[in-house]
Amino acid sequence: MGGNLPRLLAPDNPPAVSVVLPVRNGAAFLPATLGSLRHVVRPALEVVVVDDGSDDGTPDLLQAAQRRDPRLRLLRGPSLGLVAALNRGLAHARAPWVARLDADDVLHPDRIARQLALAEAQGLGVVGSGIRCFPTQAIAGGLRRYEAWHNGLVEHDAMARARFVESPLVHPSVLFDRAVVLEQGGYRDCGWPEDYDLWLRLFAAGVRIGKVPELLTFWRDHPTRLTRTAAHCRAEALRACKVHHLLAGPLARATGVWIAGTGLEGKRMARALVQAGLPLRGWLDVHPPRIGQRLLGAAVHHPEAIELGSGEVVLAAVGGAGRREAVQALLARLGWHEGERAWCVA
Repeated sequence: MGGNLPRLLAPDNPPAVSVVLPVRNGAAFLPATLGSLRHVVRPALEVVVVDDGSDDGTPDLLQAAQRRDPRLRLLRGPSLGLVAALNRGLAHARAPWVARLDADDVLHPDRIARQLALAEAQGLGVVGSGIRCFPTQAIAGGLRRYEAWHNGLVEHDAMARARFVESPLVHPSVLFDRAVVLEQGGYRDCGWPEDYDLWLRLFAAGVRIGKVPELLTFWRDHPTRLTRTAAHCRAEALRACKVHHLLAGPLARATGVWIAGTGLEGKRMARALVQAGLPLRGWLDVHPPRIGQRLLGAAVHHPEAIELGSGEVVLAAVGGAGRREAVQALLARLGWHEGERAWCVA
């Protein structure tokens, strides 16, 4: 296959897609990632690798990889952090489409071609793919539930409704229109996940987002993965991101909010919204012992005992297997349409 690469990058056949791959001290897993890229023959690619000040064996690995695969373009500089590395990669990308991949993940050789075809057929600005977390024998609990939830969200409308639960896209699984992302300011460093912040801005801007349902991205879990170690990926940072975008979007004209669910996450969300100046109208719960209690100065009601006032919105902060689905069914029965007057946030 190596003999095909120069022809793919001939002047009359410029890259259709730029793969942006930031890395810092990724020597442990980088060979597998670059190996998976070598098997991608179509579409014509360039691979923009941004080395964010690595001081392990990463620079040597990259130089050796570039000799095997001339599609690699290496950008090396001091460590400025992930957001700076991503924006640097975007600035140097020459193709109209950007595919993301991280230095510890692996992609299927057909992933990018499948995503590009779907984007062009449906007029999408962002296309994800199904994911498989690995090593599979070590994946359990919340990550396994997230994998199933993520892979069950394929169409734009379903992802748009669910976008405040968690990120409906895994960052290293996406292909996006470079111009569309640059129009929204690229990546931002706000103290919360830069990818989730970007997706929420794109949804708010009306960008169409889809997903190839097949499992075409293999998302490696390990103890030093950024989503497990970085402060900006912790639960409180994720919540701050949700609150910011809720207040800028669905709650921008809200006259008050009801919180469905009286658990810890609901209380934390309520506090953040009250601190931002949004009136807390009350709590909703179906368990009789909780009806009539007061939390943060507001009473707990059965959902069927209230009527939503003009401009009031319900936020359902109920997670766990089957519980969110039960709340969604109740919201639908009461006519509080999810994505309009009600949103799931956990």
